[in-house]
Amino acid sequence: MVEIEPNGGRSQLSAEPATISNEGFGPVTVAEQLQDLVLDSLDVGDFLHELSEYSASLASEAGGPDLDCAVTLYRRRRAQTGAGSSPRATTLNEIQQRMGAGPCITALEEQRTIVVDNTAIETRWPDYAQQLLAENIHSVLSVPLNLEQDATASLNFFSPTAHLFTHEMVTSAEQYACQAQKALRLAVRIGSQQQLAQDLQEAMNSRTVIDLAVGVIMGQQRCAQHDAFEILARASSTRNQKLRDLAQEVLSNLTNENIHTHFDT
Repeated sequence: MVEIEPNGGRSQLSAEPATISNEGFGPVTVAEQLQDLVLDSLDVGDFLHELSEYSASLASEAGGPDLDCAVTLYRRRRAQTGAGSSPRATTLNEIQQRMGAGPCITALEEQRTIVVDNTAIETRWPDYAQQLLAENIHSVLSVPLNLEQDATASLNFFSPTAHLFTHEMVTSAEQYACQAQKALRLAVRIGSQQQLAQDLQEAMNSRTVIDLAVGVIMGQQRCAQHDAFEILARASSTRNQKLRDLAQEVLSNLTNENIHTHFDT
């Protein structure tokens, strides 16, 4: 179990080094557990899901079993990515993104922790507050994660209890966020390398397909490589079709028969 310290009758998330049980093989720190989540995740999206569930489980030790967590990640030139510990958390996170306003967005934009003590009287984001109330959420805590220059993220906690997030709980959540952001930064870096490798492989595959199609045109048109590529490129432009897709079409049309490839240019 996570080590929990008393706080006036209410538990709070413990600061580093918090530990969890490892089935009798010795304590595992929160940092180590987060590292394991990175290693066990298939991709960034999978890690975000695991992170939201793990964060919710830790926070629930302090704030009650109905506490949910959502994680939001923004990367430059990438679609916004999010995950939640429950369908409710995921929905509330998506609603906020569609509205373009809320504690999570403010935490991201201003890089500071945002607390909503009571959604019933919240005036900063009244429309979103109504959505929260409809889901029986009465307090929210959004903590930004400091990633790299081209990425930013936040942890968003939702509770059915008003005034849940005390100063002590907020401080503890911020300390936890310092550990979580290191793990997320690593996951993003690994994901970027995986994407780079995938993009490179796709580029190599595209080049192979195009080269093969050029070879087919050279044989059919009895022309030089440069001329064959020009024929393919002009046809791609005329048809408003990607060069790789057109090259794949040329190869797909090949049969054992002696067919002639013709482009209207």
